Amino acid sequence: MDYKKNKNIIIQECNTALEKVNIDDVNTLVQIILEAKNVFFIGIGRVKLGLEAFAKRLNHLGIRAYMVGDINEPAMRRDDVLIVGSGSGESLIPIAIAKKAKQLGGKIIHLGSNQHSSISKFTDLMIRIPVQTKLYLPDEINSRQPMSSLFEQCILLFADIIAMMIIEKQNIDLKNLWSFHANLE
Repeated sequence: MDYKKNKNIIIQECNTALEKVNIDDVNTLVQIILEAKNVFFIGIGRVKLGLEAFAKRLNHLGIRAYMVGDINEPAMRRDDVLIVGSGSGESLIPIAIAKKAKQLGGKIIHLGSNQHSSISKFTDLMIRIPVQTKLYLPDEINSRQPMSSLFEQCILLFADIIAMMIIEKQNIDLKNLWSFHANLE
C-alpha cells in the first residue's frame, strides 16, 4: 500500500496512452466541434461521468453540448455531432445511439481503443486512445489499474486538453469563462 508508487503508475499510464493519440485526428475533432451546432455525448458507467465533464466544459466555452437522454437534450440534426465514449466499441447502448445518429445525418466521433469495433461502421472519426479494454487486444496498452480505469482517466484528461485547444484557437479570455459557470451554488 504505497501512495507515491500508485500515483506514479497512474500518471505514467495516462501519459503513455495520451502520447499515442493521433494529433491530426485531434485537430480534426476540434474543428468538428467548433463547426457543430450541437455536440451530443453518449457513454456508459464511469466513461459517462468523464463525458458529462466534457459536455459541461464545452458549455463553459459557449458550445452547446448535451448528454443523450438528459431532459434538456434537443433533437439531433445534420449539423450536429455525437461523441461516443466506448473503449471496446462494443457496448450496446452507444452502438445503437451511434446508428440512430448516423441515420439522422449527424457526424459520429468515437473515443475508444478498438479500431475494428462494431461502432466503427457508423464512425466518421475515431480518436484512438489505445488503452487496455475488456477485449485485451494485443495492441492495447497494458494497465496495472482495475478494469477500464485508465480509459476513464484518459477521457477526462483528453476533454481538458481539447478545451484548452479550443480556448487557444478561439482566443478566449479565461476570466470571461466564469460567465458560463453555474451560479446557483
